[in-house]
Amino acid sequence: QVRLVESGGGLVQPGESLTLSCTASGSIFRIYSMGWYRQAPGKEREFVARISSDGITTYKDSVKGRFTISRDNAKNTVYLQMKSLEPDDTAVYYCQMNMVGTDYWGQGTQVSASS
Repeated sequence: QVRLVESGGGLVQPGESLTLSCTASGSIFRIYSMGWYRQAPGKEREFVARISSDGITTYKDSVKGRFTISRDNAKNTVYLQMKSLEPDDTAVYYCQMNMVGTDYWGQGTQVSASS
């Protein structure tokens, strides 16, 4: 059984920063990629960022230059550093992991940027 646990969400003012983390545990043996998705109220879940097993990163256009994804393979952990947060970044953020072609998801953590 595989479990993903996110942490680091919260309420901040626009322009401030947050860092999310997600650790995978259980029967982990070959992770292809890890990433982050988000879902705002009334909207579909959308891709935010992904990092491959060899460190190649991909970002949603609107977060490029503000968000940075990284991973610690030894700890099966992925991070999302978010700077200059905007109200449109407000959403529940979900960690996603692809292991040998199967996707696993965390329970989500709320990020709110509001004055």
